[in-house]
Amino acid sequence: MIEKLGNWKRSHTCGELRISDIGKDVILMGWVDRRRDHGGLIFIDLRDRYGKTQLVFNPEVNATAHHKARNLKPEYVLAARGTVEKRPPDSQNPKLSTGEIEVAVAELRILNAAKTPPFQITDEVDAAEELRLKYRFLDLRRPSMQQNLLVRHKVYQVVRRFFDRHNFVEIETPFLMKSTPEGARDFLVPSRLHHGKFYALPQSPQTYKQILMVAGFDRYFQIVRCFRDEDLRADRQPEFTQIDVEMSFVSEEDIFAIVEELMADIFREILETELSLPFPKFTYEQAISRYGTDKPDLRFGMEICTFTKHLHRTDFRIFKDTVQKGGEVAGIVLPQGRQLSRSQIDSYGEFAKNFGAAGIFALQVADQKLEGSIA
Repeated sequence: MIEKLGNWKRSHTCGELRISDIGKDVILMGWVDRRRDHGGLIFIDLRDRYGKTQLVFNPEVNATAHHKARNLKPEYVLAARGTVEKRPPDSQNPKLSTGEIEVAVAELRILNAAKTPPFQITDEVDAAEELRLKYRFLDLRRPSMQQNLLVRHKVYQVVRRFFDRHNFVEIETPFLMKSTPEGARDFLVPSRLHHGKFYALPQSPQTYKQILMVAGFDRYFQIVRCFRDEDLRADRQPEFTQIDVEMSFVSEEDIFAIVEELMADIFREILETELSLPFPKFTYEQAISRYGTDKPDLRFGMEICTFTKHLHRTDFRIFKDTVQKGGEVAGIVLPQGRQLSRSQIDSYGEFAKNFGAAGIFALQVADQKLEGSIA
């Protein structure tokens, strides 16, 4: 039977109560996470986005509440009034922030019943993505999913505080605009008032922020939604959020400094990690020659070493011909390379040839001597 909340008001969240709250009368509200029937006593883990609190139903305290608890199932929505008590030492849970206490329930109201969920509301359950998306409201009850959104929210607050300190103005720009040349196709919205005419959803606020610079707003930022009608890829989404920034009367170094300070603020406040400033800077040529990509992961230790300039006088014909034709000879150091089999080295050679390499020369250091073969 579904009951009304009435004049009850939540006094605490399910992650709030501590040992110092023992003896307090409280009202908690949330979802049934687990139910355990130990004969006379029934235990319910009540969950909200703040945490979990154990509820205890004792027939000697309130027979009606105990009877209701016998029929509770996962994801029922409850409001419980009771008294905070200390858990027995053998039942305390150090993994929970509320693990030292429990609430002895004096009155229970069932605010909503629930069908059996299609998957358990826990991070350990690896449900299919299609099922998770179909029941997104259930998927978002999982702690990891809620944490993702909470971190995003906290990042937004850090970003806004940072830009406010640096005299930026947050200005919202229109979503309905004319189509402009961009890197992808526009999403089009038909106009009701102007038959046959369409608005375009912005791929970026570029036009508007340039107008703002001309208007005298020398420092603008916006956490803005953008839209691009393009094929889905790992780094491509039809709609996404970006931190949009524009500045007047600045140099390239000024922009670098602002972005670096922003990232340092985010890492400091969200991850409690200090970043070393300024960030390392590479030219495009340096990034490609050392890492093989223009967006290198500097945690990757096997930098590409170029040996071309040392091989102009080599007698080894393959290298000599490559250098004379203007090619490059480069390599990487594999600390565990001895574990590679001949077939693995051959496969790397074939892989490299797909990207234009002539082949691979594998050298192994043994007893301060070099041994090698061509792949």
